[in-house]
Amino acid sequence: MKTLQQRKPPSVPRITLGVDLNSGMLAQMQPTAARPVIEFRGVSYGVGDVQVLSGINLQVHPGETLVLLGRSGSGKTTTLKLVNRLLSPTAGEVLVRGVPNASGDVIRLRRGIGYVIQDVGLFPHFTVERNVGLVPRIEGWPEQKVCARVEELLRLVGLSPELALRFPHQLSGGQRQRVGVARALAADPEILLMDEPFGALDPLTRDELQREFLSLQQRLHKTVVFVTHDLREALRLGSRVALMEAGRLVTVLGPQEFVRSTDPWASAYVRAFGDGLESVANRGAL
Repeated sequence: MKTLQQRKPPSVPRITLGVDLNSGMLAQMQPTAARPVIEFRGVSYGVGDVQVLSGINLQVHPGETLVLLGRSGSGKTTTLKLVNRLLSPTAGEVLVRGVPNASGDVIRLRRGIGYVIQDVGLFPHFTVERNVGLVPRIEGWPEQKVCARVEELLRLVGLSPELALRFPHQLSGGQRQRVGVARALAADPEILLMDEPFGALDPLTRDELQREFLSLQQRLHKTVVFVTHDLREALRLGSRVALMEAGRLVTVLGPQEFVRSTDPWASAYVRAFGDGLESVANRGAL
C-alpha cells in the first residue's frame, strides 16, 4: 500500500497594525478572529495648518481595554473624540461595529457609547439619580426600570443608594467620578470611552478607583478606550497599550511586551517611570 505523504500546515501570517513614527510601517498588534468593535483606517486630523493626527491605523477588539498613552499634545484625546464624532477626521475613516461612524445618526451613535471625562461633566442642577438615569429616560425606559437601574449602578460602582438624592457639589471628587462611571454605563453600552478619568484625584482615591475599574471590567467585559499619560496606569489597566507621539501611533503592545520593548519611545517611557513596572504589568494582565 502507498503511504500518504504528510503535508505541512500552511503558515499563518502575522497581523500588524499601527503606524511607525519614522517609516510609516504598520506596528505589530495581536491577531484576532473577531471583528473589531472600533477601527481607524488611515485616519488623519488637522486644524488649519496644524496636523494633529497622521495616518492612524488601529483596531480595538471586543471586551478589551485599549489604553492610548502619550504626552500632552500627542493626539490621545483627539483620537478618542473621533470615535463618538465629537470630532471628524480630515482623512480616512473610523468604523464602529463595522460601519463608518460618519454614515449614521450621530445621536444614536453617542447613546450607544459611554463617555467618562476627567472633570466628570455631571449636570450640577441634577441630583445623582437624575444624572445617572438621564440616558435611559431619553431612551424611553419605564420609570420603574430607570430607578432600578440607577440603584443597581450605584451599588456596582461602590456608592450607597442613599446618595441618589444628593447634588454633585455635595459629593467628594472620588464619589463624583464614580457617578460619572455609573452614568456612562446606564444604558448598558458596548463601548466605553474614558479620557483620563482618574487624573485629577489624590493617589489613594486613584488607586482605589483603578482597582474598582479592573473588577468592573472583569464582570462587564466592555470594549474600553482609555486615555492616560501615566505609564503605570496604562500597564495596570490596559489589555494593550497604544503609544502615541506627535500625532502618530508608535506601537501597540501588551503590558508585559511594553515593559520589555526595544522601541526607542517605549524604552524612554519605561526609563522615565523607573523600577517596579514588571509587577504592575503582570497585575494589569489579569
